[in-house]
This record gives sequence, C-alpha cells and structure tokens, in this order.
Amino acid sequence: MTSHLSACTAYRFLIVLALVVVFAIPFASAQTLTVLYSFSGGTDGGQPYSQLTPDPAGNGYGTTAVGGDMNACPGVGCGVIFEIDRTGVYHVLYTFAGGTDGANPWSGLLRDAAGNLYGTSEAGGSAGFGTVFRLSPNGQKTILYNFQGGADGAYPFGELITDGQGNLFGTTYKGGLDDNGTVYKLSSSGEAVLYKFKGGADGQNPYAGVVRDFGGNLYGTSFGNGLNGYGTVYQLTPSGQERVIHAFTGGTDGGFPYYGSLTGEAGVGLFGTTSFGGAHNYFGTVFKVDLNGSYSVVYSFTGGPDGGQPNASLIRDASNNLYGVTIGGGAMGHGTIFKVDPSGNESVLYSFQGGTDPANPQAPLVRDGAGNLYGTSVGGGSFGQGTIFRLVP
Repeated sequence: MTSHLSACTAYRFLIVLALVVVFAIPFASAQTLTVLYSFSGGTDGGQPYSQLTPDPAGNGYGTTAVGGDMNACPGVGCGVIFEIDRTGVYHVLYTFAGGTDGANPWSGLLRDAAGNLYGTSEAGGSAGFGTVFRLSPNGQKTILYNFQGGADGAYPFGELITDGQGNLFGTTYKGGLDDNGTVYKLSSSGEAVLYKFKGGADGQNPYAGVVRDFGGNLYGTSFGNGLNGYGTVYQLTPSGQERVIHAFTGGTDGGFPYYGSLTGEAGVGLFGTTSFGGAHNYFGTVFKVDLNGSYSVVYSFTGGPDGGQPNASLIRDASNNLYGVTIGGGAMGHGTIFKVDPSGNESVLYSFQGGTDPANPQAPLVRDGAGNLYGTSVGGGSFGQGTIFRLVP
C-alpha cells in the first residue's frame, strides 16, 4: 500500500467530509450540454460506468467497462483507465489485458497527492474474481489484491474509499458466506473481511461501496434481501457489528438500491437512491435516512419526463440541493440530470436525447465551484458507446 493515500483528493468520506461532493474542476464553461468526448468502443474504451475523479489541475480520470485491447476480452475488450483534460483532450492511461491483469473496471477511481490512482476490476486477477489495483503516474499498474472468490469475497463492483491512513475499504457483491457478498478492508498487511452478509435480514449482494464517519463506522446499502427482500441500508461498526438501519419493502419506500453509494453528513442524515419502488411503483426514489432509522422518501420518480431509475449516487451542494441522474425517463426516454431541493421539489436540468447526445448515465455527477456539472453516460455519443459531458444548469 502507500502512505500517499493520507492525502487522497477523492475521498468518499461522505460523513467525515461534510458530504458536499463539490470539486473545483476548472473546465471551460458552456451554456448548454456539451459532449466533451464520445467513446468508440475500440482502443479508447467504451461504456463508462464510473464518475470522473478530478485533480487540482482540472483533469478528470475514470474507467470504462469495455473496449481497449479487443483481443484480450475478445469482441468487447477488457476496459481502460483514461484521463481527459479541461479542453476535452482524451488519453488512455492503461489498457486492461484480462486474465491475471484484471478486466472490466466498473467503479470510479481514488487519486492520491502523488497522482496514483486506485480502483477495482470486477473480473480477472489470479483467480478470476476481480482485483484491487494501483496505477502510478508513469503508467505502472500494480495489483494490490486478487480476490479468490471464497470467504474473502468476489466481484468488487462499488467504489473504494480510504481512511487517510493507507487503508482501503470496499465491498464485493459475491463471495463471503454462501456467496452473499462482503465488506472488506485492504491494508499493507493484506485483506481483512470486515463483514460477510448472511443473505437474510442483514441483506445480501452489496453492489454499492461504503462511506465512513469520524468514528470509523461504515454505511452502505445491500441490493437484496433484508426483512422484505428488497435490500437494506446498513451500518457496520469498527468491531464488525452490522445493524440494519432500514429494510426496503419494495413499495412506496423504494427497493433494490443499486450501486450508488450513500451521501450525507452527521446530524443531517444519509441520502441515497433506489432503482425500484416509490409512489409510482417501478421507477425508484431519492430517500433520506437518519442514523436512528427514521426513513423518508424525498422524491418518487414517475418514469415520465422527470426520469426513472436513478442508479447512481447523489451529490449535494452547500444549499442542500441534491443532484443526480436517471437511466430512463425524460423527454426521450434516455434519462435525465435532475435536481431535488431541500423541500423535495424535483426539477429536470437536462433530458438526454440519445443518438449523438448522451444516453443512460449510470455514474454520479461531479460539480465544480461555478455549478457546472460533469458526468459520463454508457450510451449515446457519436459511436453509441458512451460519452463524457458537461452541463451548465
């Protein structure tokens, strides 16, 4: 591991850091949505499910799930790590080779003060169940851990966080106890499983990553099970005790929280999204949950012009407005960028058009100091393989 993680600029400590995910990315501004880059699905990658991770110079970093070396994962490619500068100039920093090298990085990246990037590949590695890796500024990739697919977990999907002491925390949606998934910690001494989901009332299959508070407690969501079979919001103490804060019913409260991590802060509460349920049955919610278990739906999507199925994490500004994306709904059915104010009023900031316009965004947004929003889409663009975009609301 490395001590540089103590200065990581992309913490997901959504409680510890006052939970306002506002990055000062000095990209040039525009008055409408601008596609900064269209992925071809070839050597440049395709289908970015990850958000952009900024550096102080205004460059953004991310991953694509496919593309790259088309011979490594025949027909689709194993994915890439990329950089895009403030003018939209794009570079591939690393191409996954599949096999022991890893394949299919779905989640975003952490960046430390030295410019090292940390992430996970959902597949590949020595046993084929995924990896945790580090990419140095000179393009040297090091595998920090190979998941074995047993008690240690399998298929890491969600984002990594760090505690600032050189330790990484994440989840796997399989492996552990009866293949129900794990929460793990990776330190210089190796991987330690902090919790193995039992697949009952405690939940199962955590696709989303975790967030951490000052006391070292971790918070996250499980996609499945719980008391009602529709997933949970949980807390995990430093001693490994899990507590279910909310068990989704699949009704008006929502259900199946997917791979969006929680956001919020101590004293305010945690905010998240569900991909299912709500007042309109199938189209998902924005929710708030207090640490004492008090739960409320902030907004229920209709699947119409307001959007539907918000899979990604939310971000929050200094005025407590929430911003996010939906993969469906909107004016053309290709998803939306939305804002929800503190009173629960939703406004659509942009409806994706598909075609050469972005479509079906799956990753959290990034917001700069001027209020401009940056994101990725897995569909649309000039080649139908996804985009990087900027929106000035």
